[in-house]
Amino acid sequence: MLINLGAPAKFKKFCGVLYNEVGLSEGVVSMARAIWKGAISFGMVVIPVKMYTATESKSLSFNLLHKKCLKKGKQMRYCPTCEEFFGAEDTVRGYEYAKGKYVVLTESDFRKVPVKTMHTVEISAFVESREIDPLYYRSSYYLEPEELGAKPFFLLREALVKTNRVAVAKVTFQGKEHLCCLRPFEGTLMLHTMYYHDEIRPVSDLVLPLEQAKFAPEELEMAITLIQAMATKFRPEEYQDEYRLALERIIQAKIQGEEIKAPAVSPSKVTDLMSALKASIEAAKKKAAAEEAAPEEVIPGQ
Repeated sequence: MLINLGAPAKFKKFCGVLYNEVGLSEGVVSMARAIWKGAISFGMVVIPVKMYTATESKSLSFNLLHKKCLKKGKQMRYCPTCEEFFGAEDTVRGYEYAKGKYVVLTESDFRKVPVKTMHTVEISAFVESREIDPLYYRSSYYLEPEELGAKPFFLLREALVKTNRVAVAKVTFQGKEHLCCLRPFEGTLMLHTMYYHDEIRPVSDLVLPLEQAKFAPEELEMAITLIQAMATKFRPEEYQDEYRLALERIIQAKIQGEEIKAPAVSPSKVTDLMSALKASIEAAKKKAAAEEAAPEEVIPGQ
C-alpha cells in the first residue's frame, strides 16, 4: 500500500539534485549509479528510494603480472578430479551439505528467497543512536527518494531529527539480509548496515593480563593530563593516508627512473611509564602552542 503524501512545497536538494513540484530539475548531475532500488516501509507508508555507496577506498591497486614479460595473466582454477584447468565461465556455486556432497544454486534460486526485505527497507523499531555501539556498524549508504516519495522521505527524516532517534530495519541486497539503521545525515538519510549480535566476537575470548595492569594514582593523573592536552575537535579533513601518499611518490620515482632510498629507522627508546607520559605532555603542549601561534589560513572567496 503506497500512501502518496504529495510533493514538497519547497525545493529540496540532495546529491546535487533539486526536487520540486514537477520533479527533478534539469542540468543537474546526480551521483553514480544506484546499487539498489526499493522502498522504505514505515508503518503503512511506503517510500520509494535509491541507495548509493557513501564511501570509497583510496587504496592503490596492483595487477599480478608474469615476471618474465610483465603482462597480466589469466586467472584459472585447477580441478584435481578432472585433471584440467577451468575458467570463470565453468564455475558454479555449491553448498556443501555433507562431506564431499554439494547442492548447486543458480541466480534464479537466490531470487526465489521468500523475504519481503528483498525490495524493502523494513523498519521495525526506533531507538536512540547512543544505544547502538559503533562495533555494530558495517558499511554506509546514502538514500535518495524517488520523485513520488520525496515528501514522506523528508517527513521521516525530520521526525527522526525531532525525536533524536534512528530507525532499526532490515534490507536484502548483495546476497544477504542486512540488519541496518537509518539516521539523518546532512540533507538526507544515511543507511548503515550492521553486524548481527551473533556475528560479534565476545571480549571474553581475549586473555587480558589484568593482574599486571595495576598502576599508581599519579600515573592515572598524568594520563588524564595528556588526554586533556591533546583534546581537540575531530576534523576528518586533517587526516591523510600517509602510507598511500608515500607509496604514490615511490611509484612516480620508479616511473621517472629515480633511485629510491629506504628511510632510516630510528631505534625505539625504552623508558619508564611516568617519563614517557611527562615527555608526551610537554610535546603536546608545544604542538598546541605552535598551532595557536600559526597564522590562520584564509580561504579565497570567503
